[in-house]
Amino acid sequence: MVGKFAARIDDFNDRVADSFVGRFFRLDGSGHKRARPGAKFTTEIRAGITTFVAMAYIISVNSLILKDSGGPCVCNPADPTDTTCSRDEAYALCQAEFQRDLITATSAIACIGSLLMGFMANLPVAVAPGLGLNAYFSYSVVGIRGTGKVSYEDALGAVFLEGIIFIALALFGVRAWLARLIPRSVALAAGAGIGLYISLIGLSSNGLSVIGGDYDNLLGLGGCRSEDQDPEHKNYCRTDMLMRSPTMWLGIFLGGIVTVYLMLYRVKGSMLIGILLVSIVSWPRKSDVTYFPDTAVGNSNFDFFKKVVTFRKLKMTGAVLNFNYRSGHIWLALISFLYVDLLDATGTLYSMARFAGVMNERTLDFEHSTWAYTADAASISIGSLMGSSPATAFIESAAGIAEGGKTGITAITSGFCFFISIFFSPIFASFPSWATGGTLVIVGSLMAKNIVDINWSYVGDAIPAFLTLIMMPFGYNIAYGLIAGLLSYLCLNLLPWGLRWVSGGRISPPDWDKKDPYWESQRAYLVPGWLRRLIKGDKKFWRGDDYDEEFDDYPMEDGESVNQMHRTRTSGTTGTGSLDADEKPETPSALASPAAYPSPSGERS
Repeated sequence: MVGKFAARIDDFNDRVADSFVGRFFRLDGSGHKRARPGAKFTTEIRAGITTFVAMAYIISVNSLILKDSGGPCVCNPADPTDTTCSRDEAYALCQAEFQRDLITATSAIACIGSLLMGFMANLPVAVAPGLGLNAYFSYSVVGIRGTGKVSYEDALGAVFLEGIIFIALALFGVRAWLARLIPRSVALAAGAGIGLYISLIGLSSNGLSVIGGDYDNLLGLGGCRSEDQDPEHKNYCRTDMLMRSPTMWLGIFLGGIVTVYLMLYRVKGSMLIGILLVSIVSWPRKSDVTYFPDTAVGNSNFDFFKKVVTFRKLKMTGAVLNFNYRSGHIWLALISFLYVDLLDATGTLYSMARFAGVMNERTLDFEHSTWAYTADAASISIGSLMGSSPATAFIESAAGIAEGGKTGITAITSGFCFFISIFFSPIFASFPSWATGGTLVIVGSLMAKNIVDINWSYVGDAIPAFLTLIMMPFGYNIAYGLIAGLLSYLCLNLLPWGLRWVSGGRISPPDWDKKDPYWESQRAYLVPGWLRRLIKGDKKFWRGDDYDEEFDDYPMEDGESVNQMHRTRTSGTTGTGSLDADEKPETPSALASPAAYPSPSGERS
């Protein structure tokens, strides 16, 4: 019986591969010259469902983080001393309505973005609003309850413009080229720093509430009950009442420890399972950990929760963006969005392409890269129209790729699953912050593994990386970490480079040979591929590199690759090692070159 069923599945896969669908998506057996070995239709479907389960947590996490910004809610406190509406019931009700819109918006954006990635780029990579970017949007740009220097509507306008700029860069083939200009050490540290930043959010009042304010130090332990907080200083606890909150301990054990146990045994969707466990325990109303207390906000949330299945229109977030670019703060936010998303999406796409086996290790480019960047950029602008922070490719796509996903059918399947989730918004809107706090800490820890790949052997690389790493959580701002890392890199490396150039190499730091290669790894990419083809007189220069013979035959000295250059420079040193995909195939985020950068969704966005 099992043998007959397997034979029927194989026959079905062969029929699909021999059809237009098979040739379009380059399934194994389709006859396409770049058919992807092992790509079967039923395997792609299973991989897409796996990807959805692995990243479905973003539906609740994104809405909870963006809700803290207040969105379009206006603060008119009944108590004149409550200037930020932290205790205002009407404002809290508005935030609850705002969050419900965000649940629908997040699912819709993930649906559209994943479909675009699947159809346009034929990559098994799902797209959704990115972690790290949403935290920067909510806490640094707009500010908690709108206390930042940019309004929610203006910030969405910056996100929309970011997407348009990225579309132009992608179509002209320069987006990946720009990403490669970022020093490798700073790029790796940026991913780890965003991980620490996300972890701090998960431990703070927006998550588990383990961390709170401290009168003598900047931060201290929290975790007290609401009645034991300082009424004049939000999130400050009485010193004799620390770590007594039942919701905190529920989130730590079920949402944290149990989730990690599931991950240890590679249970699919372990993060989503952890969030569901905490949420289910928090739904009964007569308990110390209920998410629906007997208050106006609690009653409103419970009434929405009881609907279970419904379609929620975008009442507060749909097309509310302002195209106001006169403020300097808008441009600062835009530049930060551009830079962070440049690293985020590029790193994820490169690592997933390598993991799926569609990366060219000589040119460090992948099939349909131009269309992949275009799909990602279009998702950003579409997301802003729905009221969300920038969307990006998700590193959780690795779960589907590990299940055998190799083509865009995987991403399309994930997009269809997100479409179905739109109608279950009451469930996703009822996940409390202590249910997602543990997930944020876990995602942060996964992103922090990039630290081991930083070149700690040369201080000109190590110090900028360290400053990038610590300034993000300590400054509570991703942009501050990036600025610190880039400026320190220039200060520490320009002078030694200039002295070497003037002296003909006679005046050089003793450890210069341990420095990460920079110019050597940029030489193949100084001129974008489309421009190289145009100079050669190719009338179809606009086509992707996978249609170009040069894609498979870029000349380098002695046939070496960029990965080999880095391995040669760093071999035999301490604190760093070769990062070659051939050595670490099981770790898709261990990227092997300056062209590959970490993602904040991972494990993560």
